[in-house]
Amino acid sequence: MKYRCVIIDDEELARGLLEQHIGHFGELELVQVCASAIEARQINFEEIDLLFLDIEMPVLKGTDFFKHLYTKPAVIFTTAHREYALDGFELDAIDYLLKPITFHRFFKAVDKYLKRQHPPQLQSEPTKEFMFIRKDRKQVKLHFDTVLYIESLKDYIRIHSPTTTHIIKHSLNGFEALLDQRFLRIHRSYIINKDKITAYTKNDVEIGACEIPIGAHYRQMVEAALGQY
Repeated sequence: MKYRCVIIDDEELARGLLEQHIGHFGELELVQVCASAIEARQINFEEIDLLFLDIEMPVLKGTDFFKHLYTKPAVIFTTAHREYALDGFELDAIDYLLKPITFHRFFKAVDKYLKRQHPPQLQSEPTKEFMFIRKDRKQVKLHFDTVLYIESLKDYIRIHSPTTTHIIKHSLNGFEALLDQRFLRIHRSYIINKDKITAYTKNDVEIGACEIPIGAHYRQMVEAALGQY
């Protein structure tokens, strides 16, 4: 599986160096390079997995651009200014790379991203039955077997169950890491409970009366997962 990448950086030398570094990873596919956040506004980020984003750019800073994306890919921030590191990590960034970016440091950041996509599975770990989520200033028990699907809402997620819906402040990427093997990411904005599927096609999954789209980049992985299910 290849992960689709975009570079947004106003420095030509920095763009060239990032392209060169990305070329060493067979898992990464560079699909677009932009010289500004304004230039990147037409990109469909639902189809992008990883964004290399400069912070300090003319007209619109990278952090401000990223905050306003409805669908947020994983992001690795790049900048010549160390003082912007906190801004980057507050946006749930994979990593923060200080220019000039050495390949050793780039390798470490990308390796961190790839390990998030394929976390090690402990065979002896039992299936989790529930977790507690923070909602309305309380810790509320969420039973995994009641969850139908989970939807991204920018900086929040909506957890759908048959009788209730929970909206909590959390990234979909981070929440995905807390789930067990019964859950499957089928779209940049959706994770579904495989046990709740009533039907599926190559384009969508049906859970009861809900039709949930399968992202083009996830299609092959979803078909493989459901074909063995």
